[in-house]
Amino acid sequence: MDNELSRAEEIGQIEKNAKIRGLIIGLIIGMTVMFLIFGAYFILSGMIGTSGGKAVLGDKELRKVNEIVNKIDKNFYSYSEETGTDGMAEGVYKGIVASLNDPYSEYYSKEELQAALDDSEGISYGIGCYVSLDKEMNMPLIAGVMEESPAEQAGLRDGDIIYMVDGESTMGLTLTKIVSMIKGLEGTSVHLTIYREGEPDYLEFDITRGKLIETDTVTYGTLMDDESIGYLKISEFSDVTLDQYLEAMADLESLEIKGLVLDLRGNHGGNLDTVVDIARRILPKGMIVYTEDVKGRRENYECDGKHELQIPLVVLTNEYSASAAEILAGAIQDHHKGTLVGTTTFGKGIVQRIFSLSDRSAVKLTISAYFTPSGRNIQGTGIEPDVEIEYDYDKALETGEDNQVDKALEILQEQIK
Repeated sequence: MDNELSRAEEIGQIEKNAKIRGLIIGLIIGMTVMFLIFGAYFILSGMIGTSGGKAVLGDKELRKVNEIVNKIDKNFYSYSEETGTDGMAEGVYKGIVASLNDPYSEYYSKEELQAALDDSEGISYGIGCYVSLDKEMNMPLIAGVMEESPAEQAGLRDGDIIYMVDGESTMGLTLTKIVSMIKGLEGTSVHLTIYREGEPDYLEFDITRGKLIETDTVTYGTLMDDESIGYLKISEFSDVTLDQYLEAMADLESLEIKGLVLDLRGNHGGNLDTVVDIARRILPKGMIVYTEDVKGRRENYECDGKHELQIPLVVLTNEYSASAAEILAGAIQDHHKGTLVGTTTFGKGIVQRIFSLSDRSAVKLTISAYFTPSGRNIQGTGIEPDVEIEYDYDKALETGEDNQVDKALEILQEQIK
């Protein structure tokens, strides 16, 4: 136990230092290059950015930036292929966004933007897992593993912390960068160094990447212990999820199921429009979610109740259920439409949007907070389940049983009687 705590503390401290160094370096590089390229223009024209009516950079800050620029210009010596100014243009853009100190806002190069769009369209290539952010360590983790994927075959598990990719530390890197490091051409391999709770040392995995596929974001069937109970798992809310959900529900309804287990465990979120469309197939008439932006403008997302689910429902959640998954879980809970079972969700109550730039790159920015129908914003706190029950990993490994699904079955059978 002491060894586990010391390792977690070590990871946390290293990550904290790396994050600080990364932010400082990003800001210095970003501001330095920005003024190398545009400084004279901004100063002469007076086009200095503002935030909330206040100048982002005053005369004092501008003088210091110019000092740094002059020192670099006169003294910097590039001593290896890894040093120099070749990557500094990208550093400008990344440094500016990094200065927001928001892990959900980031700059996308053209290549990174395409990868992000592929993900939102349900297209995946690489090792077949979902990567999210551990909010305590601020490091990437495996939030879900696709069935029959290279990741599953290699032995990766939900909750594994990705400590290194091909020998490069993930500390201080954005999720976009980490995902791009893991992805690659079919048949090539990637080496992951994993921290897994309970293990005495890091675990090493060599995984051969798979082919480009359309992601199955919905899996479903009936429970072996009671075939009158349907089971439907949504792994993420991408562009393909609504159609997959409708097809799954049509099949389950044809079996005349009497209750449904909706599994949102490990669901890291996705498209707001997609989760709203699915909520309209479950909820009664009323509010699904509403958002408020920096200017206090409110946008409501409502349900007409015409497609309300008519059978008892249990929703499974865990600490990796985030964002759009929390929107759906929170709305179901507020409308008393189902019973939430599992553990408290991640706690991401904010919305991001991608803004395209003129050169086909983009920035993803946090633009608003969302609120459940009762007015809850769960940023940093998450949604507490109605029935709290920790997942029994040992039992699952030994017998293949899922104690949270068992609890959901118990609840539904009582409601159906």
